[in-house]
This record gives sequence, C-alpha cells and structure tokens, in this order.
Amino acid sequence: MNPIQAGSFLTLHYRLSGPDGADIVNTFDDKPATLSLGTGQLSPAIEARLIGLPEGAHERFELAPGEAFGDRNPELLQRVKLTLLRQLGDPDETYNVGDVVQFPGPDGQGGYAGVVRELGEEALLFDFNHPLAGQPVSFEVQVIGVL
Repeated sequence: MNPIQAGSFLTLHYRLSGPDGADIVNTFDDKPATLSLGTGQLSPAIEARLIGLPEGAHERFELAPGEAFGDRNPELLQRVKLTLLRQLGDPDETYNVGDVVQFPGPDGQGGYAGVVRELGEEALLFDFNHPLAGQPVSFEVQVIGVL
C-alpha cells in the first residue's frame, strides 16, 4: 500500500464541515474527488493530516479555530464603491447582504470572492476572509487510491 506523501495524486471521499456540523463539501454521496497534494486544492493544515495515511484509511480530524483557513483578518473587510462594481460587472446588478461576488485578480488571471456584509449609498462592505476563517472545522476522509 502506498502511503500519502507530499505531491501524491489522490482519489478520495471527503467531508468538510463547519462548527455547526453542516457539510461544506461532501463527496461521500457522489463521485470521489481526485486531487494532487501541494497544489492548493486543500488547505496546508488538512494536507498535513493526510501525509502518511495508507490507501483504504478512513479518518476524521478536528481542526482548531483558525487552523484550517487562518484567523479572521479585520483588514479583509473592505468597502468597494458601487461605481467600481458597476464598471467591473453588470451595471444593473443589485446586491444584498450575504451575496458572494467574484472579483478579477489584479493580474487578470484567476480571481477572488467577497461576501457582502453591509449595503451603503455609495459603497458596499465586503468580507474577503475565507468563510471558515477563525472557525473550527471537521474533516473526514476515506482514501481510495494514492499515486
């Protein structure tokens, strides 16, 4: 049996749940996931828990607040002017608290998301923290294959 190591290509089922126990991601009821360690598909703290697990392992890990996705950073709460939002996206878009808005990356490649936290006349307050930042998470994994 191959144990998982840095750079391994994996086939697995996994479940990630937040502090309320609700699933964020759950592949157990569908097709297994395939991923490569070290490419950012999982957080480094979760990847570290997988290192050394053999094919066939079925484990559950509890990660402390902030361990999986970092601590909440108050600097990642930022106001974005509505004029800029209209320039970057649909000029007729309406926004509500809780909406997730995609922003282009500074180099035009990739992007990032922010959650609307507050509506204003000229700007919206966005939270660019990971939704699980600063929170405990549970991670359950069933390792199917390791290459």
